[in-house]
Formats: sequence, C-alpha cells, structure tokens
Amino acid sequence: MRILVTGAAGFIGSHYVRGLLAGEYPGWESAHVTALDKLTYAGNRANLPATHERLTFVRGDVCDPVLLRDLLPGHDAVVHFAAESHVDRSLAGAGEFFRTNVMGTQTLLDAVLHSGVERVVHVSTDEVYGSIEQGSWTEKWPLEPNTPYAASKAGSDLVARAYWRTHGLDLSVTRCSNNYGPYQHPEKVIPLFVTNLLEGRGVPLYGDGRNVREWLHVADHCRAIHLVLNGGQPGEIYNIGGGNEYTNRDLTLKLLELTGAGEDMIHQVPDRKAHDLRYSIDESKIRAELGYAPQVDFEQGLAETVAWYRDNPDWWKAIAHGPGREL
Repeated sequence: MRILVTGAAGFIGSHYVRGLLAGEYPGWESAHVTALDKLTYAGNRANLPATHERLTFVRGDVCDPVLLRDLLPGHDAVVHFAAESHVDRSLAGAGEFFRTNVMGTQTLLDAVLHSGVERVVHVSTDEVYGSIEQGSWTEKWPLEPNTPYAASKAGSDLVARAYWRTHGLDLSVTRCSNNYGPYQHPEKVIPLFVTNLLEGRGVPLYGDGRNVREWLHVADHCRAIHLVLNGGQPGEIYNIGGGNEYTNRDLTLKLLELTGAGEDMIHQVPDRKAHDLRYSIDESKIRAELGYAPQVDFEQGLAETVAWYRDNPDWWKAIAHGPGREL
C-alpha cells in the first residue's frame, strides 16, 4: 500500500504521517508514505523523521501539475492537508490562499484522475460554515464563509465535490473544529500564547474575548481522518469535533494557569475583521456511520500540550513568529 500525504510537514499532516509510520492506523500499518510539502513558513521538515524505511519526502508545490502527474502513479490513496490556513495572514493578503487552497486542490485532483489513484480524503475546516449563534452545524449547512481563508477553503470543498460528481472520483471531505497539540506553528493561538507566556511576554486577546471555539486534539482529528479514509462514502462530508467549547477568554485563563502567569499578562487588542462569534459542529454522522469518538480529554491534552512547548524550546524558538494573534 502506498499513500500520498500533501502538506505533510505541517502541524496536522505531520501528525498523521508520524502515526502512519508508527503503525497506528488499522489497515495501513506497513504502508509506504510519500510526504509532499512545499516547506513554506508553516511546513517544517523537522516535524517528520529524518529517515524512515517507509517514508519518501518530496519537497514540492501542490500547484505543480508536472510534479503531481509524475509523483502520483502507484499510490493507492491521497490525504490532502496542504493549505494556507492562518486567518490573519489571509486578511493581509488573500492571493496565496486562493492559489494554494483552490487551485492547488484542483491541480491535485486533476492529476489524481490521470494517475489511477483510487481514494482521496480532502481535509477542510468548520470555518466554511461561517458563524452560528445557537446549535451546531450539520454537514447539510450552507457554506457562508466570512474571511478570505474560509472562502478559499469553501472553494476547495466545492472543487472536491465537483470532481466527485463530474468524474466519479472516490473522494470524501472532512470538516474539523480547531485543533491543538504539539508541533503547531507558534502563530496559532494556543502555541502563541504558551510560548509568549513561557518567555514572560503578554498575550494579545482580541476584543472582549467572548468568541467561542470548539477544540479537538490533533490525535483525535487524525484518527477520524483515517476512519473516513477507510470507511467514508464517496461524495460525503464528515464533521469532526470534540465537543469542547470555550470562549477565547476562558481558554486564555486556562493557559495562564498552566504556565503560572497572572491575568495582568492579558493585553486586549482591537478585534479583527469579520471575527466569527461562535463555531460548533454536529459530529453525529461520523459517530454513527464510522464509530468515531474523541479519546483525548481536553484538560489533560491541553496540559500535555503546554508541557510539550515547555520541554521543546529549541523547536519553537527556531521558528520566526508570524503576525498571528489567532483569537
């Protein structure tokens, strides 16, 4: 078995690859993994093993059709993580988001059609739904993205649907809530706040901090993706969540406690444009159809994540902090 993972040196993609190489996912314990990543600011080769007998690393662009048509033949499946993903960066410059997320997905799926790959999982986000005041989104909810990032991901989802509907591609889409865990780029909220606090610096909290996000450990996300790879139906969308909803202020207070910092370290900053108030997804479909259930308790997972950043300063200090304030 051979599997191609795009965006394989990023936060979530690298966790999935490490799990594949460790034999954690049923049915793919001996699979050979081709890890494709452009190694932009968010892709870090150090997130993956330097060498492994079942790993081939390829530095390349998901928008490169020549590379993809050469690379894809012989693979049994593709899991497509590659994306520009930081909301603040999309507000400052949206072009690269639409190039990578929309055109990259189209280029990849076109190459898949010509290569004989039998199965594709396209990894997306709950942000394509917009914002919801009450209740939770099902997979049937209309797409109402409010930022360039979310719009570019919604566009990629529609491209994926079109290739399933038009060409009969065996493709499923996943939409996940906010992830956290080790190896996450320090521009994202949890690692940004943790690394700031570990260095004795304040944390920038957007607005009044009332925005609500649902949190899921990256390990649970990757387990769910693999369930979809093995058992998901063509053309279907699967929401993946953890049920852990917190306001941004409450999350910040938890991080202050875990790092031993006081509330004086909170610096309120002007709210960002089009800041969605609340995300919440209904995950009953993947639970009922594929037997998904998150395994990592949020309190424990958050504490372990903070400990990882405390124990691995060389990893995050080597990465230049982006403009990010993800709250």
